[in-house]
Amino acid sequence: MHKRIEKFLPPPAWQVPVIILIGVIIGLGLYIFKISNAASYLSDDPETCINCHVMNPQYATWNHSSHREVANCNDCHVPHNNVVNKYFFKAKDGLRHATIFTLRAEPQVIFIKDEGKEVVQQNCIRCHEKLVTDNAGIARFETSRHFRMERSCVECHRETPHGRVNSLASVPHAQIPELQSVVPEWLKKMMNKKKNNQ
Repeated sequence: MHKRIEKFLPPPAWQVPVIILIGVIIGLGLYIFKISNAASYLSDDPETCINCHVMNPQYATWNHSSHREVANCNDCHVPHNNVVNKYFFKAKDGLRHATIFTLRAEPQVIFIKDEGKEVVQQNCIRCHEKLVTDNAGIARFETSRHFRMERSCVECHRETPHGRVNSLASVPHAQIPELQSVVPEWLKKMMNKKKNNQ
């Protein structure tokens, strides 16, 4: 009899607000995940990079380069030594970018960080190793080969593949793919209705 009575008693007063709070947090988390297009960051699709408009010059210049045919953004800018390191680097770099862009603290001209330079250098060598080590036309002497392995590729190839264009103001009308809006239709209608009433 005692157990039957406990079944019908209402939950303690603190449980209801906690359940509502957890529901709100989960709901907001899922909504932020959706509007930030977070699932796209798990892919290697170059269009992911233009989720933030500040990357438009980088996308446009890559899209008009010879690298477009053989490499995407992650081929150059993410480590490829193992899967764990790849996704750890993507997450760490992506969170830094998202924080900067959300706070509107991005610079007019984006420069790669030192850690990113090391990754790009490793990936240049990964793809172009034969050019660096076995090219008989350039590497006539052993000292030349050694010298080239010690230098950064971007010392000579600074404009590959992004060219001289590197600021938001330099490509205001860059041709980039049109992204789908993440704002739900019901919210667009509500915002338009509110705008029309003012």
